[in-house]
Amino acid sequence: MGDPKFPKKTYSTPRHPWEKERIDSERELLNKFGLKNKRELWKNMELLKSFRSQARELQARMRTNDDNAVKQFQLLIKRLNRYSIISENATLDDVLSLTIEDILARRLQTIVYRKNYARTPKQARQLITHGHITMDGRRVTVPGIIVEGHMEGQIGYTESSPLNDELHPLRQIIMNGPGAQQGESGQENDSQDETGSGEEKQ
Repeated sequence: MGDPKFPKKTYSTPRHPWEKERIDSERELLNKFGLKNKRELWKNMELLKSFRSQARELQARMRTNDDNAVKQFQLLIKRLNRYSIISENATLDDVLSLTIEDILARRLQTIVYRKNYARTPKQARQLITHGHITMDGRRVTVPGIIVEGHMEGQIGYTESSPLNDELHPLRQIIMNGPGAQQGESGQENDSQDETGSGEEKQ
């Protein structure tokens, strides 16, 4: 049967769990981007930490005219540009100046809200998990996918979704509600999902 597979932990918890300033900033990000819990936030922080650590290492190696470091630098910039996180002419300083909001802004959940397919980030999450959203013609049910830049224009409602009909009552609320003018900020602190299912905030 073979050895059982134990999934590797993809995030690290804070060293000091009771820092008020950090807790408040994390809660603000959870509300702003409609994240389910802090685990999702920590996973994206780990991704940002990986990008920045690569940039620091390459910065030191490129001072010694390391040809491999130059190639790795180009690959790193190309990868981040593919996800529209930085421009193609960016430098390592631009990578080091990235913030967690730059990463969270590229999540499918955030983009669905920003494209006005949902009234709030939490509603965007619910529409994705319930199978109402498609990307490149395929149904996607994972809100935390990091979306590539060229795929952003291929996001929409699935053909079988009732929200494809612009006359659908919920679609009218989405199109005419406060989320239509709010854009990417998403700072509505709703206590539960618009369609009635509460989300865990821890």
